[in-house]
Amino acid sequence: MAMKIRLARGGSKKRPFYRVVATDSRMPRDGRFIEKLGTYNPLLAKDSEERVKLDLDRIKYWLGEGAQPTDRVSRMLEAAGVLEKKERANLKKGEPGKKAKERLEEKAAKAAAAAEAAAAPAEAPAEEAPAGDEAAES
Repeated sequence: MAMKIRLARGGSKKRPFYRVVATDSRMPRDGRFIEKLGTYNPLLAKDSEERVKLDLDRIKYWLGEGAQPTDRVSRMLEAAGVLEKKERANLKKGEPGKKAKERLEEKAAKAAAAAEAAAAPAEAPAEEAPAGDEAAES
């Protein structure tokens, strides 16, 4: 039996509340679970002690039995000091798409053109001034 430590959603629409549970991986997300190991309330402030409550002794027991935590639960356990932090690859999901890249390139080109246009008139009067002085001297 493949065991998981994962979140089971509760609460009403747009008011999420999660239980941290030990369950068989074949059970549905909000379905039958073996044991409730804690709670997570994302609506509370991040520094609130009530936001994440975990029964660390039972979690350590289930980890010893071979239960695998999901990514979100493993992050909570890392913050609690139960698991050691692991490197996570930043996948391509965080990278902008084709259109967004094109827009950024166009914006950069416009900004460069505007910078050149702003610099050119500042240089032009400076060049004309000495020419005007030469004309006055003659």
